[in-house]
Order: sequence, then structure tokens, then C-alpha cells
Amino acid sequence: MKHKSDKSSIHKTLLERQEEAKSIRKIVIRIVLITGIALALIAVTGIIYIQNALSPVDSADKKEVKVSIPLGSSVTGIAAELKDEGLIKDARVFKYYVKFKNETGFQAGDYLMSRSMTMDDMIELLKTGKMSEDVAIQLMVPEGHKLTQIAAIIENNSEFSKEEVLKKVQDPEFIASMKEKFPDTVSKEVDSKSVKYKLEGYLFPATYPFKDPNTSLDAILEKMIGETDKRVKPLLPQIKEKKWTVHTFLTMSSLIEEEATGQVDRQKISSVFVNRINQDMPLQTDPTVLYALGEHKDRVTYDDLKVSSPYNTYKNKGLPPGPISNSGTMSMEAALQPDNTDYLYFLASPEGKVYYSRTLKEHNQLKEKYITGPREES
Repeated sequence: MKHKSDKSSIHKTLLERQEEAKSIRKIVIRIVLITGIALALIAVTGIIYIQNALSPVDSADKKEVKVSIPLGSSVTGIAAELKDEGLIKDARVFKYYVKFKNETGFQAGDYLMSRSMTMDDMIELLKTGKMSEDVAIQLMVPEGHKLTQIAAIIENNSEFSKEEVLKKVQDPEFIASMKEKFPDTVSKEVDSKSVKYKLEGYLFPATYPFKDPNTSLDAILEKMIGETDKRVKPLLPQIKEKKWTVHTFLTMSSLIEEEATGQVDRQKISSVFVNRINQDMPLQTDPTVLYALGEHKDRVTYDDLKVSSPYNTYKNKGLPPGPISNSGTMSMEAALQPDNTDYLYFLASPEGKVYYSRTLKEHNQLKEKYITGPREES
């Protein structure tokens, strides 16, 4: 009897395990099916979103919109400009579409586009460098150019000399008129005695076409400052949230612009500056030293670092008295949205790649590896 009871118990256990295995298989199958359906829905949704993003914003809207692409603009910068003008639906989709198609050769210029254009149409147009017709004066201002460089561009493309431009941007009467016209952007901070050029950082880098050959210098500069005002206004809530003034914001943006290259993540550079300020460390950024010296060098020497100037961030903590160049949209965005890192140092290799570190020891090791080379044993 005991043997039969044991066999019955084993049989019952086996049946229970078989039922349990069936239940598990059903659950697994359901999970796989649900996951598959979910992934399929995500894929379909993604495809629909991308197809929608690639289509014209409004196929019925033929109204022409002027788009200015500065010299040296990256695909990211071009995508941001097109999105700002309402010509594309998603800047990231444009950027990845360009990369997917391996499109290159975009040219600086002033273009006329419409919301009815496809991305392919825009891409082809951007490769032509075709300017608007009937332009008497065409000024192409690259991102990161200093006021002295912009003055040279104006001199080379108009009847106004570099000296006239530099005099005008220091003229109290002209500056007062800019404060009145653009009160949200131009403030009394530009009048600080420590500021080298009062309107440095306030001339937005873009392409400026003027049809009238007799356009005044005041009108040219006002157009550039007005473009900065146009970019700043939507950012005012974020600027105020950081308890910054516009002058402070433009100063931080200019430092990021000067340290950045096409391969650089501006948000990471921004985070280094923020971290150093929060730890009461000097920013120690070479472009401020070169700005203080008033010259361009491939390499800053130890003697250069001794220059006595409020712009020398090796000697003075915090930001310099004002912007050191005129920054573009990407650097402005990076100033307001730094990455969340604990980096305190960065350096760029000769190839343009940037390396970040948390300690001075790590920084020196990277410097030895990518910049100075190993030191010889004495």
C-alpha cells in the first residue's frame, strides 16, 4: 500500500510541475508577445514621428523666410537656426538625416527658404551658397569673432574703416540709443570702466545683407545688436532663474565660445566653469589672457599669464568684466544648460579633442600625454 501511495504522490507532483511549467510558458509567451507589441508600437510611432519631422512644416506656406548661416557653422548650428525660424520640425532629426545621407559642403550665406520646402530641398540649397539678390553690402560674421575682427569685416565690405567702427561702439551717444532701443539686452553694465570694448559680445554672429549701398554704420551695428536682442529675449526667464544679468550671461557664453571647437561638447565646458566658480577657483582660461593682451597666439606662455588685467582669469576669480567675443546660439544654450559633472579641468589636444579631469594630477597626466609629451629624466 505504501508503494502505491508513493507512486501516486510522485505522479501528482509531476502533474503539478507540468501544470506549473505550462503556466510559466504561458506567462513567458504573454510577456514576449506584449514586449514584441510594445516594441513594434514604439518602432511604428518612431517611424511616424520621423516621417512627420522630415515632411514640410506647412506645404501650403510659400512665404519666404530669410535664413542667415554664419561662416564656420556646424550642422547642429544650422539645424538650430532652421528650427528657430520655424522651417523644420525637429533639429535633431535634421542633424541625423544629414549625417545619414552623408551630406557635406554647406556654405555660409543668406538664404531664402519657405515652410513648404522639404529637408532635401533645404540641404541642396545650403550647398549652393546662393545669396539673396540685389544685396549691396554683405557682412558674414563667424561665431566667436571679437569686436576688432568684426570691425575688420565691416571695413572690408563697406565704406567704413575699422577705426570708425571701434569709435562708434565706444560712443556714449550711440550706446545710449542702443540702451533705449534694446532695454532688455543692453544695460549700464557695458559702461563699466573695466570693460575693454563696451559692446563686445553684443554683435550676434550671422550673415547680414543690406540692399541699400548707403546704409549707415549706425544701422549696420543696430542690426547686429538687434539680432542679439532677438536671441536673448526668449532666454530671459532662464537667465533670471540663474540670478544673472544679460551681461553676465553673454560673458559666460563668450568664454564657452572661445574654448569650443566643432568637436567639443559645450555643455561639458560650461560645467567646468560652473564647478570652478562654485568652488571659488579661478577659471584659468587662456582666451581671457589673450583678450587682455590684445593678440592671438597658438600657445599662452607663463609670462603671458602675468599680464595685469581684470580679464586675466588666472589672476582674478570669477568671470571677466565682460564678454571676450561674440557667441553663437549653441554657446548661449550651453551657458544656461551645463552638464551635471564634477570636472574641474579640461584641455584640448592638437587634433581638437577635449579631455576632462577631476583633479590637477589627472589634468597634468593628460597634459603630458597629449600636449607636452613625457618629461625627460634628469
